[in-house]
Amino acid sequence: MMPEFESLFARLRGILQKHAGTLSVADDTPARYCLEANIGPATLQAWGGRTKRPTIPVAWVEIGKTDVSYHLMGVYGDAALRNSMSKELRARMQGKTCFNFTSHDEARLTELETLTSKSIASFKKAGFISSAAAAVSRGFDSPERASKAVAASDVQRPGRERSLRAARMR
Repeated sequence: MMPEFESLFARLRGILQKHAGTLSVADDTPARYCLEANIGPATLQAWGGRTKRPTIPVAWVEIGKTDVSYHLMGVYGDAALRNSMSKELRARMQGKTCFNFTSHDEARLTELETLTSKSIASFKKAGFISSAAAAVSRGFDSPERASKAVAASDVQRPGRERSLRAARMR
């Protein structure tokens, strides 16, 4: 592993660590750091109303053979975020969610830090991830059950409005 990559990884990992309080750390190794969150109603709806797994990755950084990759899932679904990126940061994009770095570029890293905060907020606002901590405080005994309850309660189901109205009228 190249020393330049290790220091770059540490800088990018630091960006993600600022969000570790609101998200869960899924991987924390010398070559990979990953944050995940409980699924939200939009994810559950995209999966056809069935839970495939209780959490999804939100952002991660990993050291590869030729670069350090920074993945930011919230950028994929938010055109306004993609359009707000500078040409220089966009040039580092490979695919729809991945930014590759081979050297320190503090201006781009600072921009990526801001983009990360906006991306995570956008991902939450769109309903792709939820906060199980809020549901746990409402009486659920585990984050997994809380996540399922939050996701299940927010999914639009055909006929659900009628059945809720009918139940209230009884």
